[in-house]
Amino acid sequence: MVGERVTERLPENWRWVVTTRAAVGLALLVALLSVATGIINIDQEAADFGPIAPHVPLAVQETVGFTGALTGFLMLASALALRRGLRAGWWATLVLLPVTAVQGLLQGSAYSLPLVVLSVLSIPVLLVGRKRFTRSLSLNTTQLAAGGALVGVQAYGTFGSYALREDFTDIDTVLDAFYFTLITSSTVGYGDIGPETNEAILFTMSVVVLGVASFGIAIGALVGPAIQARLTKTLGKMTDSEIELLDNHVLVLGYGELTEPIVDELVANDAGFAVVTRNRDAADTLGDRDVPVITADPSDEAPLERANIDSARAVLVATNHDARDALAILTARELAPDVRIVAAATDRENTAKLERAGADAVVSPALLGGNLLVRSALGGDESALVERILEGE
Repeated sequence: MVGERVTERLPENWRWVVTTRAAVGLALLVALLSVATGIINIDQEAADFGPIAPHVPLAVQETVGFTGALTGFLMLASALALRRGLRAGWWATLVLLPVTAVQGLLQGSAYSLPLVVLSVLSIPVLLVGRKRFTRSLSLNTTQLAAGGALVGVQAYGTFGSYALREDFTDIDTVLDAFYFTLITSSTVGYGDIGPETNEAILFTMSVVVLGVASFGIAIGALVGPAIQARLTKTLGKMTDSEIELLDNHVLVLGYGELTEPIVDELVANDAGFAVVTRNRDAADTLGDRDVPVITADPSDEAPLERANIDSARAVLVATNHDARDALAILTARELAPDVRIVAAATDRENTAKLERAGADAVVSPALLGGNLLVRSALGGDESALVERILEGE
């Protein structure tokens, strides 16, 4: 019965891995093709490849070349969001894929054929894996305000300069007004568009001041946290705010196959916890799940002190290496004599050794699993728990 349940679950997990990775991989490939074909077709001669190419004006073909490159960069951002399992990334990719396909058709180039084919094929793959991209994009009030200020300033400059177009040189359309606002607020200022009256000069000065301020605030609020998170992950440190908030938490030392269900259970119960592991790949994976993690050796004192072990409610140690676990337990017990330490022994004969190292309780997964299976088979009260374990819930 156990074998049947395992074989029933393997295809489902396999399909999930394949469809998820395929969706991310195809989105990245479409993004790169969109950028490449867009650049190639920006300054092309009239193309006649494809059934509709002869009917597309050259100006349109050149325009979709530029917009194709721009869409490619947007697709790259949405693919990165897909990789993090964000629902917003899924929606953005679903919207952009038909756009890249249409742009490829309008470009009328043989180089655009792979882009059209991959864009169309990626849509059903993305739809099949839609249930795996469920994480929400969380923005705090400061980030929302910064983004709103940036958009608001660009709108102010665009519509204001268009309304005053008679007082500027070479502003005839809304696109010209947006171009003027963008290069002015970003302090590029090519000088091809300039104010001719005092009113226009004052307006331009306001766009410069508000634009620089909005760009600075937006970069600090929107891009800054991402850069800080990447740096702290690379340096093996949690952010200062995360460290300060650690109190009455569970500290997980090390990371392995036995630790994965522990982290899943802590996340499911919304328990405050942090992980200390020297496995950088595991740290990256946990960081993508927004799990507080310190990349360091859990048997060293410094990372445990940074994780506020003295205020922890419990310490869990459960990897596949009993010897390393014993060192981590010794360090934890020395730093926090009163904290409760629970460990898992991969080998049953190491149970006593981990207890002597300082663990308050040591569980042998093999022994526990054997007892539960026997009790369930004999009609014991643990059948519901065994059923839950077998179903992977």
